[in-house]
Amino acid sequence: MSIEQKIRGFVEEESKKPTSKYGYEPFEFHFVFVVKYAKKLAKELGADEEIVAIAGWLHDIGSIVYGRKDHHITGAKIAVEKLTALGYPADKIELVEKCILHHRGSRHDERKTLEEKIIAEADAMSAFDNIPGVFKAAFVYEHNTQGEAKESVRNKLKNKFNQLYFKNSKKIIKPKYKAAMLLLE
Repeated sequence: MSIEQKIRGFVEEESKKPTSKYGYEPFEFHFVFVVKYAKKLAKELGADEEIVAIAGWLHDIGSIVYGRKDHHITGAKIAVEKLTALGYPADKIELVEKCILHHRGSRHDERKTLEEKIIAEADAMSAFDNIPGVFKAAFVYEHNTQGEAKESVRNKLKNKFNQLYFKNSKKIIKPKYKAAMLLLE
């Protein structure tokens, strides 16, 4: 079993636990898409595919285990511990850790490596494959009315699209972005 398969299994098991802060849905509706986009961008841009795949699976593990607050920090700690236990090389662990620490939108100035940038891109791109989840957050976690939720989702998707740095990312997401904006007029 590859290191990526082991990490994928770990994240899936954590997502299935009754203690998972958001249940299993983030695994199938967020993590899977983040990894898909991360691998695609890594291949197109010449980044380390293994690093972005592992970081993609682990980027939000802190949210699953502890909740959203500082999830980039708690997630990086979990990742380092898990990868160290699996005997993954220290230099590669450091790259994965940086991807997780810097994947949030507020951390864009701290991204140095191509892999860090790719994980942030893939995370933003995944929102367009999970619009029902964005609505769920607007209703359930933010307690919005229908009108507020519609406006919130529209703004979040605009922000996600505008955060995209790579031309490849915008090209991939643009049809979904246009469709969402049309539906959310």
